[in-house]
Amino acid sequence: QVQLVESGGGLVQAGASLRLSCAASGLTFSRYFMGWFRQAPGKDRDFVAATSRSGTITYADSVKGRFTISRDNAKNTVYLQMNSLQPEDTAVYYCAAKLASRTYYSPNDIDYWGQGTQVTVSS
Repeated sequence: QVQLVESGGGLVQAGASLRLSCAASGLTFSRYFMGWFRQAPGKDRDFVAATSRSGTITYADSVKGRFTISRDNAKNTVYLQMNSLQPEDTAVYYCAAKLASRTYYSPNDIDYWGQGTQVTVSS
């Protein structure tokens, strides 16, 4: 059974940093596209960043230069380093996995989701 478990969310002030982690189990991690999505109250779930199984990385324009995604295949873990956080980054952040090779997928394409971790940025 595939499980994705996120951690690292919290309440911070604008300009601060957080590091999210997603530990995966029950899958061959290195074969999976791994991504982060976020959903603010009353809004759709949006793409944030992803790393393909070949290591190619993509970012949403809104987080380029501030967020960094990385994966450790030996630990079956994907990370999201978030710097210079702003109130508009406030959302529930979800880890996502898909057994496929592309560098971007929409939320409807994702095979597995984590339970989400809340990130709240105060002004």
